[in-house]
Amino acid sequence: MSRWTSGADRWRRRTARVGLVGAALAGLVAGLVVGGPPAGASAEASAAAGGRKTITGEIDGAEYRVELPARWNGTLVLYSHGYFLAEWVPEGVQLANRVETEQWLIEHGYAVAASKFRNDGVGYGVQDGVTDQVALLDWFEEHVGEPRRTVSSGMSQGGLIAALLAERNPKRFDGVAAMCAEYDTHATWNSGLDITFVVKTLLAPGEDIELVRAGEDAAASRDALAAAIDRALETPEGRARLALAGAVANIPGWYAAHEPKPRTTDELVAAQSLWTKWAYSYGIGPVGRTELEARAGGNPSWNTGIDYGRLLARSSQRDLVRDAYAAAPGGDLDADLKRLAKAPRIRPDAKAVAYQYRHGIVRGTTPAPVVTLHSTGDGGAVTDQERWYADQIRRHGNSSSLRQLWVDRGGHCSFSSADELVMLRTLLDRIDDGQWPSTTPTRLNASVSAMGPAYQKVLDLGTGADLPLEPAYTNFTPPRMLRPSR
Repeated sequence: MSRWTSGADRWRRRTARVGLVGAALAGLVAGLVVGGPPAGASAEASAAAGGRKTITGEIDGAEYRVELPARWNGTLVLYSHGYFLAEWVPEGVQLANRVETEQWLIEHGYAVAASKFRNDGVGYGVQDGVTDQVALLDWFEEHVGEPRRTVSSGMSQGGLIAALLAERNPKRFDGVAAMCAEYDTHATWNSGLDITFVVKTLLAPGEDIELVRAGEDAAASRDALAAAIDRALETPEGRARLALAGAVANIPGWYAAHEPKPRTTDELVAAQSLWTKWAYSYGIGPVGRTELEARAGGNPSWNTGIDYGRLLARSSQRDLVRDAYAAAPGGDLDADLKRLAKAPRIRPDAKAVAYQYRHGIVRGTTPAPVVTLHSTGDGGAVTDQERWYADQIRRHGNSSSLRQLWVDRGGHCSFSSADELVMLRTLLDRIDDGQWPSTTPTRLNASVSAMGPAYQKVLDLGTGADLPLEPAYTNFTPPRMLRPSR
């Protein structure tokens, strides 16, 4: 068995089909009534031991859950979930990135609430999320009480929703906590198109693959892309082209939350290809695009005028591409770039582009303090999103209102509840004191450790394993976004 084959098999054993953008833990649901439901809503509630109350219901077709502590401290944390695939939707309504986080908040006097969004939260529900979360906040203020302070939190696509809620309702939110977020999702979908365009052109030439407007052919096109990726992993030339596909979108070679960053070229490409397969061929590939196109009224993504050689020259992964091609006896990077340059381009529908600009991009205003948290090896919501967001805040908001925190791990949203709570407490200190506490990695990691072992587990979305990890806050400088929307 070759060194490569054994390495590839090792990575495949660590990977399961749940490794998809925006996948999240299922929420815990209980049931029963505080106050009456608003028009168009139904609700059930019951008092739990010690006076704690759980409220569930529905507003305009969107399921919601509210948890009230026995003694409320006046703070509400309103949580927005990530991107759900139709074939994998968590049961109930989750109130944090991890269940332990929600439990800690309730035990310490915080109220927590979330809408699942209409349509069971499936797909590109940014517009729905903003609407449904405001409706839930209205309900809360009418039937529970007006919070002394309200924090908008969210993960992945929900991080965008959390930021948009504060931007568009500046008097109703006192802070934003965004985890593993994408603030320019239009750029994400354009970069996703770039990735699959390279895969189709270089690894599946002549195959019947529809990257956009796939309709009934979407599942077959998705599966053909995945099969092409699997085939490519078996040859050095194929791996070189996979490295190129990932590099045009700054995709890192670190997929597993529980493993150290790969070191060899082959292992880095293998990890990078898992993002290409699961996040960009399955997650927001042809099937995901069909759902987005139905909402947007057409295809919002394009690659007309895109020079992939120039993207590669600016990519944070260009050295990996060069190493991979150098290791491929039959590899020819210049020839492959010329093939990409000659391949027919994809044009967008103007109506759909306008939809994305309305619903998929933050402006960068800061009516309230914002703290962000991101894994350095995240290839689902690439770290360049954070750099772009900071640039927008410098242009349109107040940079002193932003703190960006980093955890040195692979994986998407690979945070322990201690990581999440330390981030939230950093924001709450800023809200209370008017200035940020120390956010050095040393201090943050000490705070994570102090939470104790019950709060140290991290979920690996690729394998489904949930294991304790050491604190990993770090300093990090993300790359520049290759195709920003503005």
